[in-house]
Amino acid sequence: MAGTNAMRTARNLIFSLLFALFGAQAQDQPTTAVVTNGPPPPPALENHLKPIVVPYTCTAEDMQWAGLSCSEDEPCAIFLELSAAEVAGNRILIAGNLHSEAVTLYSVLYASDDSGRTWTEAYPRIRGAALDRIQFLDGSSGWISGGQLFPIPQNPFLLVTTDGGKTWNERSVHKESAEDRFGVVQQFSFSDKDTGTLIVDRQQAGATERYALFESRTGGDSWNIVEESSKPLKLKQSPPVSQWRVRVDAPTKSFHVEHRQGDRWVSIAAFAVKVDACK
Repeated sequence: MAGTNAMRTARNLIFSLLFALFGAQAQDQPTTAVVTNGPPPPPALENHLKPIVVPYTCTAEDMQWAGLSCSEDEPCAIFLELSAAEVAGNRILIAGNLHSEAVTLYSVLYASDDSGRTWTEAYPRIRGAALDRIQFLDGSSGWISGGQLFPIPQNPFLLVTTDGGKTWNERSVHKESAEDRFGVVQQFSFSDKDTGTLIVDRQQAGATERYALFESRTGGDSWNIVEESSKPLKLKQSPPVSQWRVRVDAPTKSFHVEHRQGDRWVSIAAFAVKVDACK
């Protein structure tokens, strides 16, 4: 009996020593923090050889902001408009907007890294804005022109990337102190990664000198007006001719993303014009 008690006492002592040892080590270990970066990105859109429908959920805030009167009985149709397609390395980019019959709701920018089999949003949607032209000099440096279209064309800007379209930064064409922010980017062109020019059309702002020529020496991060005119202006260097395009296909009611192969255009994906309605 005495031997049993001695063994039990020894075993309890060993357990106590082990608990103290590993407990102290556990307290010394750093706590791993759980870091969250907001909601997860939307799922990729898969290309099943039929027009892809871009997801859009109309909210009460969207309808109020756009002045839409929609209901289950009289829904407001919402449409996709694609304006441009371009490639940077292995990444294909398409740009455009979502709009009702009268109001531009959001810009859209999608990218595919697998030859058009799947598509993900490459930049958050901008309310009231549209994206319409893309230029890449190489696999890294690229620009996309855009602007707010509601209630009138204003705040022209460029999206700028230096990593092949993986990340983008929005850069205003006008200086922060400028009062005249009206107009749209009519065209732009970069001759190298630092030097670019663009023309803003200010017709709907009622400007006496409708056209303004801007120049950037900072890769599109900042711009300065170099000429204003009541007559159309021309860029010193025309934008390069792209081997990619977006074409409207009436039979399928979709936009086809195509690239040139020799003397013909080949479609690699199609996107439905009509998306979910506001109700």
